[in-house]
Amino acid sequence: MGKRIISQRRGKGSHTYRVPNHAFKPNIQYKKQPGVVVDILSDPLRNAPLAAVAYSDNHKGYIVAIEGMRVGDRTDSIVVPLSSLTEGQQISSIETYPNSGPKLCRSPGSFAVVETKTEKECVVILPSKKKMKLNAQCLATLGIPAGDGRNEKPWVKAGKKWIAMHARGKLYPRTSGTSMNAVDHPFGGGYTGLGKPKSVSRNAPPGRKVGSISSRRTGRKNR
Repeated sequence: MGKRIISQRRGKGSHTYRVPNHAFKPNIQYKKQPGVVVDILSDPLRNAPLAAVAYSDNHKGYIVAIEGMRVGDRTDSIVVPLSSLTEGQQISSIETYPNSGPKLCRSPGSFAVVETKTEKECVVILPSKKKMKLNAQCLATLGIPAGDGRNEKPWVKAGKKWIAMHARGKLYPRTSGTSMNAVDHPFGGGYTGLGKPKSVSRNAPPGRKVGSISSRRTGRKNR
């Protein structure tokens, strides 16, 4: 009979490899109303902290907190449309189209720069240096998401990292395929090399879909 390898078990979506159900599930959304920051919160599923905002219509929402944000700050001076920005400004939590909610540059330390704009469109430079043309009515947050430098702190204890990885459904600790048994990975079995081609089809089943998936070429490129 044999047993399912790890890749197949993860693809099945069993409780062992499923992200835990967190009670705190904030909806990150902009509202075109003035609001005040009432608290700075930590979300277990995000690296950047969140700011709880109390709006003028007695509703409460959440946005990604930026560096220097404090309780009592007003959001109408922080969340602005792209049409009101000047060239060279650093922005984050950008909408891809009006009322889509913040989609771009939400991780700590990431930001985009306004390059040019017209009455209807605005061109921003993303962290990948890619230029993106957006509607001028899209909203964005002035500043850089807080929490940058989180990777500079060492884990110190393996148990702390285990808890953090499993809180997000990450497979930890990671073991190389060649170090596994043949029943656990296609590259396993004690042989020091791979034993099987590393390139696999895009339509390969979950248990075989390891290595270079649908690679166009392999090996060193001759110049």
